[in-house]
Amino acid sequence: MSDSTWRHRTVEVEPSLNIAYIDCPSKTKRSQRGVILLIHGFPQTSYQFRHVINPFAEAGYRVIAPDYRGAGASTKPTTGFTKSVMARDFVRLLNVLEIHEPVHVIGHDIGGMIAFAMAAKHPSRVASVNWGECPLPGTSVYTEDRTTHAVQQFHFIFHSVPDLALALVAGRERIYLSHFFQKLTYNTAAIKREDLDHYVECYEQPGAMRCAFEVYRAFEQDAKECEEWITSYGKLSLPALCLSGVRSRHLSDAERMFAEVHQRGTYEIIAVPDSGHYIAEENPDGFVKECLRFIEKVSIGPK
Repeated sequence: MSDSTWRHRTVEVEPSLNIAYIDCPSKTKRSQRGVILLIHGFPQTSYQFRHVINPFAEAGYRVIAPDYRGAGASTKPTTGFTKSVMARDFVRLLNVLEIHEPVHVIGHDIGGMIAFAMAAKHPSRVASVNWGECPLPGTSVYTEDRTTHAVQQFHFIFHSVPDLALALVAGRERIYLSHFFQKLTYNTAAIKREDLDHYVECYEQPGAMRCAFEVYRAFEQDAKECEEWITSYGKLSLPALCLSGVRSRHLSDAERMFAEVHQRGTYEIIAVPDSGHYIAEENPDGFVKECLRFIEKVSIGPK
C-alpha cells in the first residue's frame, strides 16, 4: 500500500505504548504548505488512507497517518480508550516528530471523535479540523443512535458487553468485519478482497478486537467529557468541516450535530458524491478535492 517516499515507523508516546504511523513528505519542489494528520476509524487502520496520502503530498503537504492505540501495528494496551487520551497520543506523536506548528486534522468514524477531542483539548495544535461519519458522544445524535437507531447501530451496545462480545467474534473476524463493509459501502468496488484481507489480518492480531471493543466501551465516558467541556468552555471556534458520503445515513444528522458543538459560522457540511460511509476509499478523488479546498480556504482566510 505504500511507495518509496512513505516511512513506516513506530514511536513510544508513553511507557510501553508505541504508535505506528506513515510519514510521507511533501512531493513538490516548493516549500511545504503544512501538515495533514489522518485518523482512521473502525474496522480499519491507517490503510484506509492508501489512496489519498500521495495526492495530499503532491499538493504540498506532509502527511502523517497513524494507527491509533490498539489498532494496526500500534500497541494493544488494556486502558486509555477515551477519545481525549487517544487524541493526546497524537499530540505526543507530533512532539516526537518535532511538528510544533498547528496541523490540519482529518478524522473519519472513530477517528472523527478523536479529531474533535484533539481540537477541543489541544486547539493550539490544530489549524483546522475535518471530522464526520460518526455520531459524536455527547450530542443528541449519539443518544439517538443508542436508542432510536439501536438496530442500525447495534454494535454500540454489543461492543460494550464485557467478554461475551469478544467470545462471539473470536475466530469469526472476517464475517464480522465484512458485515460493516457490506452494510455501509455504496461503491461496492471500493473494498477489494485484498483490502478486506488486510483489515481481517489486522483485527485477528492478539488484543486487536479487544481494543476495538474498548474504544466503543469508552463512549459513555466520552459523552460525559464532551458535555462537560461544552458547558465549561463553550462550542468550538476552530474552522471545521464535516465530510459525509451522499449515500450515508450520517449525512442527514450532520448539520444538527455540528450545531451542538461548533459555533455558528465556523463550520460547513459537504456531501461527497458516489460514496457511502467509507469516503476515502469509495471516492478518494472527491475526498481529496474537498479536504484540500477546505484547508486552502482556511489557510488563506476570508477575502
